[in-house]
Amino acid sequence: MNDASTATGAPLLRLEGLSKHFGPVVALDEVSFEVRAGEVVALLGDNGAGKSTLIKILSGSLEPSGGRLYFDGRPASFASPADAKALGIETVYQDLSLCPNVDVVANFFMGRELYRRVAGLSFLRETAMQAETERSLADLGTHIPSVRTTVEHLSGGQRQAIELCRFVHWGGRLVLLDEPFAALGVQQTRRGLELIEEIRRRGVAIVVITHNVLHAFQVADRIVVLRHGRVVGERPVAATSHEEIVRLITGDLADPAPPRRAAANPG
Repeated sequence: MNDASTATGAPLLRLEGLSKHFGPVVALDEVSFEVRAGEVVALLGDNGAGKSTLIKILSGSLEPSGGRLYFDGRPASFASPADAKALGIETVYQDLSLCPNVDVVANFFMGRELYRRVAGLSFLRETAMQAETERSLADLGTHIPSVRTTVEHLSGGQRQAIELCRFVHWGGRLVLLDEPFAALGVQQTRRGLELIEEIRRRGVAIVVITHNVLHAFQVADRIVVLRHGRVVGERPVAATSHEEIVRLITGDLADPAPPRRAAANPG
């Protein structure tokens, strides 16, 4: 986390009283917080806190039961992940969304391939796509020995870097990172943290969903803690401590209101 945050202006993303019910089960209970461009917000909470449900709503996989969502100052609703992507919202899950049996270039241009027409026939502009992929990766400080390597032969950190670089290259504005360091080693995690910082400096808004309090303090400007589907704490990193965040996660600090759940939380 850089002490001189690049976050500016009005919130890019604003949630107001967002709720989600699965029958009698309250997965999210009036969740409200904001994320600005150039800001990293870490979303923390124990299993069943509602993190997964919230991310599915923001990514367009679920519709909320109540509340409002604003993006770039305008009301937003997503009927599908394609609606969220159209606004520049991308979700990077633990298992990623890359195709392992094709190379880096093919993954980078998936659905956006460049073609040239010759005698009425279409041919892929392989050289142009390769050069553009190499430039984009280099621009964010990501080194891949060969962009013609199939993804299945790359490390988890390299795969994550490709997905994030692709997101930035195609004009993404808000990225949701779901447990981005869960399967990475120490060196790959350090590089992942550096890449998040570089992306933030470019004015992209980032929400990091993690169980790791240490990683949250390393990369985030603010921390939002969920417990039993409610926001029980929101703290600037510079004004809180590991101990306070852990107490919020575990419930040692009082919840704003008792949870209203009839069964185990699905999120």
